[in-house]
Amino acid sequence: MSYSIGDGMVVLALAAGIVGYLYVIHRTRQKRLEIIHQERMAAMEKGIPLPEFPLEPMRQRQPDPNVLPILGTVLFSLSIGAMIVLYLNRSASSGAMWVSPLPFAFLGVGLIAFHFLQAKPGR
Repeated sequence: MSYSIGDGMVVLALAAGIVGYLYVIHRTRQKRLEIIHQERMAAMEKGIPLPEFPLEPMRQRQPDPNVLPILGTVLFSLSIGAMIVLYLNRSASSGAMWVSPLPFAFLGVGLIAFHFLQAKPGR
C-alpha cells in the first residue's frame, strides 16, 4: 500500500494537534501554580495563615442512574435488530448465524433488570 503526501500531512497535523493540546494543558497548570504561589507568598509576608489546599482539586461525580437502562436498551434493541436482519438474509450455508447477537440481547436485558432490581423504593 502506498501512502501519499496528503496522508503524511494529516498524520503530522494530528500529532501537532495532540502535542499542542498537551502543551496548553501544561501551561494552564503551570500558570495556576504560579498564581497560587504568589498568593501564598503575599499572605506569608502579611502574616496571614492559609489552610493547605490540594494542588489538584478532587472531582466528586455522582454516578448517573440512567446509564444502565439506556445502555441496556441500546444493546437489546441493536442485538434484536441484528438478529432480525441476519434471520431474513440467511442462506443455506450460514443458517444458524442469526442467533450470534443473542448474548448482547441477554446483556441488555440483564442491565435493564439490574437497574430495576437495584432501584430504591422512593425512586
